[in-house]
Amino acid sequence: MRAFRWLVALGLLAGLGWLGLRHLPPEWDPRQPLDLTAAPNLMTGVKLRRLAVQPEACFAALETLGRPISRIPDRDSTIGCEIRHAVRVPAATRMTPSTPFATCRVAAAWLLFETQVMQPAARRHLGSEVASTRHLGTQACRNVNHASSGRRSQHATANAIDIAGFTLRDGREVTLLRHWDSGGAEAAFLRALRDGACDWFRAVLGPDYNAAHRDHFHFDMGPWRACR
Repeated sequence: MRAFRWLVALGLLAGLGWLGLRHLPPEWDPRQPLDLTAAPNLMTGVKLRRLAVQPEACFAALETLGRPISRIPDRDSTIGCEIRHAVRVPAATRMTPSTPFATCRVAAAWLLFETQVMQPAARRHLGSEVASTRHLGTQACRNVNHASSGRRSQHATANAIDIAGFTLRDGREVTLLRHWDSGGAEAAFLRALRDGACDWFRAVLGPDYNAAHRDHFHFDMGPWRACR
């Protein structure tokens, strides 16, 4: 009799779960693509992490932007520098010196970072929005810290992006090299970016990490979690 009651209870729970999934709004439904235009919720991070094993779901997420998506052809490599599931980053703000390409996951994380972290922080700390972002590149076939041996950097597969500075709509420029230790509103803005980026990227490294990052942020979507 007890086993029967357990089976009935499990059946009821399964039924309730099925009904719940049927009536969930898309933004809360784990089966639906990540909507990069919707306000984030607890499922946003779950869906973003899921893109690691569902690349087509990543492209579907980019399509929610309603803008053309430029895919980069896959490229094989015998030395650990292959390119898979990459796109030109469809940023909402201009990226200089040119629009970089990166894995779709980096592009998705960047778009969330732009709208949920970068622009709100710019308005709050600087009274203006970011017009353009200066990057130092995404793809470079090399090891971590340019070492002659060791593991490959996430840059080797375009799964990372380095950010050096920003130009605001009012013409001001903010760079990590000049403003990280300035103690002013620009420094507060940059620290807000570092902290907020950790919500979307797997690894976030900046000037507090080591001297090699004194002039830029490193954002990546690799397997290791870091916020420094």
